Amino acid sequence: MKLILLGAPGAGKGTQAEIIAAKLNIPTISTGNILREAIKNGTETGLKAKSFMDAGKLVPDDVIIGIVAERVARPDCANGYILDGVPRTIPQAQALEDAGISFDHVVSIEIEDAVIEQRMTGRRVCGGCGASYHITAHPPKREGICDACGAPLVIRKDDAPETVKNRLKVFHEETEALKGFYENLGKLRLVEGNQPIEDATRDIMAAIGV
Repeated sequence: MKLILLGAPGAGKGTQAEIIAAKLNIPTISTGNILREAIKNGTETGLKAKSFMDAGKLVPDDVIIGIVAERVARPDCANGYILDGVPRTIPQAQALEDAGISFDHVVSIEIEDAVIEQRMTGRRVCGGCGASYHITAHPPKREGICDACGAPLVIRKDDAPETVKNRLKVFHEETEALKGFYENLGKLRLVEGNQPIEDATRDIMAAIGV
């Protein structure tokens, strides 16, 4: 089973990828992680990527696709995989298809911007031990203080309201178009994201026919 999970930042892609990967016994391939790994291992494409990053430039699509192709060729991907973080744009999606990296299903976790903003701007992280909280969904016992180590809680830069709005804008501009691309290939599956984690998992499994 080869899957892509699409969805806005904060839609729960990472959480669902972890659960589904365990259920189907397939790896989750995060482009961020494999990029770092390829650079660390000094592979040819890893060194190429590093040269762009060192120069403060975005890593070009062909290098990203090369690193993904290297990773999916490994034995642990023989039964499938979940791709996380790529494709972000139509050219990347087309380049994956051209490279022979295709997918059985593309699951889009649908969630309204207002809900995402509420989710993400409510997140708090402990500056000491890194424990995560949420002001409504998982509040600390004492406001602004970590239950585990007593250190103050902070808002990550990524979760600041203006950053969240900007990330959503980029998502709508670039990634939304992918839904049309995969719909044309007959692979798009829509799942409601604003529901408990286990319910969303159940709906994803049903959507992919498992």
